[in-house]
Amino acid sequence: MIRKAATALIALTVLLPVFTGCDSKKTQVEESHTLPDTLRVATLYSPLSYFIYRDEEMGYDYSLIKSFADEKGLVLDLVVAPGMEKMIAMLDSGVVDVAAYEIPVTAEFKKRVLSCGPENFTSQVLVQPKKKGEPLITDVTELVGKDVWVERNSKYQYRLENLNEELGGGINIHTVDRDTLITEDLIEMVSKGTIPLTIVDSDIARINQTYYKGLDITLELSFQQRQAWGVSPDSGWLADSINAWFDTEKSQERNARLLKRYFELSKVDNNPYPISFDGGRISPYDAFFKKYAGEINWDWRLIAAQGFTESHFNPEATSWVGARGIMQIMPVTARNYGLSMDDIAKPEPNIATAVKLIKELDKMFTERVPDPEERKKFIIAAYNSGPAHILDAINIAKKIGKNPQKWDGNVAEALLLKSNPKYFNDKSVCKYGYFRGKQTYAYVREVYRFYDKAKAHVSA
Repeated sequence: MIRKAATALIALTVLLPVFTGCDSKKTQVEESHTLPDTLRVATLYSPLSYFIYRDEEMGYDYSLIKSFADEKGLVLDLVVAPGMEKMIAMLDSGVVDVAAYEIPVTAEFKKRVLSCGPENFTSQVLVQPKKKGEPLITDVTELVGKDVWVERNSKYQYRLENLNEELGGGINIHTVDRDTLITEDLIEMVSKGTIPLTIVDSDIARINQTYYKGLDITLELSFQQRQAWGVSPDSGWLADSINAWFDTEKSQERNARLLKRYFELSKVDNNPYPISFDGGRISPYDAFFKKYAGEINWDWRLIAAQGFTESHFNPEATSWVGARGIMQIMPVTARNYGLSMDDIAKPEPNIATAVKLIKELDKMFTERVPDPEERKKFIIAAYNSGPAHILDAINIAKKIGKNPQKWDGNVAEALLLKSNPKYFNDKSVCKYGYFRGKQTYAYVREVYRFYDKAKAHVSA
């Protein structure tokens, strides 16, 4: 497990969020207890609860528990457990005070966990494509005769098999090995039309819908499961404190914003910018790209290709994580390089700061990737994801027999494995946990695709 003091990354969705708090009926913290100076918190790596993106800690659960600690004046000591059972064992033994992760509220867990904080309800849902002129599946009986892909030996397979038995057979169930394909891969395959249908939890479906807009996830295939954070049954006073905090108007407004950020805001740009290269230029900001590219001896057209991929040259662009401007500079990055929030969206200082970041990334990867042209791909990837995940991908590449100094077909493929629990929970090679590698994999390809077009139409 990894322990880190929280400094400066989506959590379980809620088909139906409830803000009533925990199983404890008390509404006030017992007078005999006071909050500790340090709040010890366990969570799990996931696209829902906790992850790192561009070197910032993110996630719905993480963001909420960090807000609680900050408002109470507590230091947040975060532990990332390798699995649910280990996390609950840490509560049992007193290693941590709070499990900030959606733990199912079941008879089994109620004996060991007192539920508190944000509650949500999830169910298994059918993921299907929205196709013009074709009706959606709206009833489970319509699955008879259909092909459905699920992870082998998963709860989705078991639910589908039970449903098939209830219907008298007829569902064509296909299973895939979880060592090679995971839930996120199957959702993407439905989006691309590679497979017709899959089944996932509603929270995972909702977050992936922010990447793939052409999906329908409305058909529930199971009963809803209540989930919540947890503390030890002996820490009812702490549950009361969390509930009282979460029940305030300010906390509920914050919760609504976080739900929107992680489960509703699109994670992709749906407004392509038309590029014609008329007059031998790439953008209105070519002079700035040329000016600052000289500081790192890069082709200015490659940096411009990043600008296009980041924002389509829109100085007012703001991403779902708060990155701003043409080069999508994160606020923490701006502060580190002395760029004020007043200037972060201005084209020239935005581009200048991006080049400073590229220069630092080049230093970081010089020894690891000696070839300067090959190293640019690593730098561009690290610019998008943060260097931590690229360092992990290099280690994974070594372990699986790939070339750690080559991007295409090697470290790029290893990066895709960082969304697979088999790899992101392997602390011998993966120090920074879960990451949706698909986005950075695609980002590097898109930057170079645009760069190749720019070289064909615009002189250096």
